[in-house]
Amino acid sequence: MSKALPLRGLHHVAVTTGDPDASIAFYRDVLGFAPLQRPNFDFRGAWLFKDGLQIHIIEHQPADGGGEIDPRADHLAFAVDDLDVVEGCLAEHGIAFHKQVNAGGIPQIFFHDPDGHHIEIGIYPPTPPLLE
Repeated sequence: MSKALPLRGLHHVAVTTGDPDASIAFYRDVLGFAPLQRPNFDFRGAWLFKDGLQIHIIEHQPADGGGEIDPRADHLAFAVDDLDVVEGCLAEHGIAFHKQVNAGGIPQIFFHDPDGHHIEIGIYPPTPPLLE
């Protein structure tokens, strides 16, 4: 059997946007990411950082996102300790969201960034054991 790739961890997530300024403001002001220095690419964007994760904002017309908030769609997921704080922050920013408790008993909130990318916030238990 072939060996698996020797991955060390998740380095960054890239999100495309038609409006880099709006996306940068969203990830900075709503989710608390801080700007990093970025190479002088030939397209607008930003590199942002928080708690060991980078988000790369890339100016490019994204696929048609948005629409209904769908917990089963591709999404970024962030862990928190208090969903009431998240709910209050989203309300302050005027961001619509869907709140639920999934079949595993995990409380979650789903919403969109300015380009329609789905974001999940949840209170997650410790990582379960690996399957043998």
